[in-house]
Amino acid sequence: MSPGLPALFIAEAIGLDFLNSIATPVDVPVDWIADGAGLLAWLDQARLVPRDALEAIQQRALPGELDNVAAQARDLREWFRSFVRQHQGRALTAAALPALEPLNLLLERDIRYARVVARDAGQESRLDVVRRRRWRSPETLLQPLGEALATVLIEQDFAQVKACAGPACTLLFVDHTRAHTRRWCSMELCGNRAKQAAHRIRVKEQH
Repeated sequence: MSPGLPALFIAEAIGLDFLNSIATPVDVPVDWIADGAGLLAWLDQARLVPRDALEAIQQRALPGELDNVAAQARDLREWFRSFVRQHQGRALTAAALPALEPLNLLLERDIRYARVVARDAGQESRLDVVRRRRWRSPETLLQPLGEALATVLIEQDFAQVKACAGPACTLLFVDHTRAHTRRWCSMELCGNRAKQAAHRIRVKEQH
């Protein structure tokens, strides 16, 4: 289920990594969920859905069904990107709730259940309760995406949600550095480009 180019997971929050599932890591834009196969591969890399569930859904899906769900995922991605862009850089308050109604409607469609299991093998092992999801249809794949977005809202400080400082970069991240000075999506991508650009400018000024 892996595409040719591994997806980017640099945001420090899987919900923002979902927004970063479309990016320009080199020179050409890449959309990791451009179709149904891409959505399955991204969910697998993000570890949001068990691989056996993904394989079962892929086998049961009707022609075009997964592509349709991928289109819904892209719509969800762009809707939440707009929300993040509007609210990043300051703490979220209850005033944002009306704008989040589409997310709440998605979360309400979920089918979850609890199950008592053993924590490890053996008769002496302790018991635990785990929460699982019934993967009944391809549209169920949208549920873990909705949960990931909800988790961003409640666990991350929106005052530290930033856009990469790279001129052409669209990637978002949460700045978890001690002094909150992170500027780049990653040093390997835009940070390195900025260093090279600064070096070229210095060389040019010296001649």
